[in-house]
Amino acid sequence: MAEHNKQDRKQHSNQAGSGLVIAAHGRHYLVQATIEGKSLKLQCVTRGKKSDVAVGDRVQLKLTSPNQGVIEAIDERRSLLYRSDQYKSKLLAANVTQLFIVVATEPGFADDLISRALVAAEAAGVTAHIVLNKTDIVEALEKTRQRLHMYAALGYPVHEVSARAFPEQTCATLAPLLAGQSTILIGQSGMGKSSLINLIVPDADIAVREISAALDTGKHTTTFTRLYEMDMADTSLDGHPANIIDSPGFQEFGLYQLSEGMLERAFVEFSPYLGKCKFYNCHHLIEPSCAVLEAVKENKIAAMRHQLYVQLLHESSQKLY
Repeated sequence: MAEHNKQDRKQHSNQAGSGLVIAAHGRHYLVQATIEGKSLKLQCVTRGKKSDVAVGDRVQLKLTSPNQGVIEAIDERRSLLYRSDQYKSKLLAANVTQLFIVVATEPGFADDLISRALVAAEAAGVTAHIVLNKTDIVEALEKTRQRLHMYAALGYPVHEVSARAFPEQTCATLAPLLAGQSTILIGQSGMGKSSLINLIVPDADIAVREISAALDTGKHTTTFTRLYEMDMADTSLDGHPANIIDSPGFQEFGLYQLSEGMLERAFVEFSPYLGKCKFYNCHHLIEPSCAVLEAVKENKIAAMRHQLYVQLLHESSQKLY
């Protein structure tokens, strides 16, 4: 029996192929793979301890058993979204073309998280949208719209939906935006991301159970990022089906990895003023004749956004990894 298993492993170890990482949990990955023309879902690991694979990565792999493999290489990425703190970074998703920040009329959402997500999207070259869910809670709607006006004024589209109260209209609003794209949904817990996913991907619950079993995560289905390929018309994305990626709800969005130059360019409202400060190496903090600070004084740049820039600049100087 042992000899048979050894031969079986040897037979599989010669088989190589490519795949799409559809879920990640720790250093374990679920890959939708193609091996010698066959489509398989494989439980994969990387070689060594270092793990820099993200959901959405296209990878090269080798089969080690009928349902397991080793990731040998990551194909070139078109984008990479991640968050980081003082000590480590956490990959969110690779090869996404757009980011949907999901907020709701209730419970309350954090402006800090929205702005950080927008900065991350700009730095990664990813288009950002804001999705306002639960618009059927009308008593909180106008106040929420006012809070989101600042982002709309910066050019970020705000789409109003209600996944539970108006499912058909929600699908009609989001479907054209999702076609031909790789979209990641992020947001705090309670914003309705799961309701939106279940509406857009009817078999999402089944897929989550399959992924949970494959990654051995039990009932903790919200602790990992997962990708769903979408069965819609006009979904081609570089020859692949369009997809939507659901990420766990989180409260913190550290951006310690961004340099000062990346940060100032990631605040879109700074753009008209960059290069117009008195000093060429201006940090836009306390310097005299700073065009950015003057724009803040004149309310052309929101003070709250500039305060976030200052905070992020401070964080980037604290990085220890």
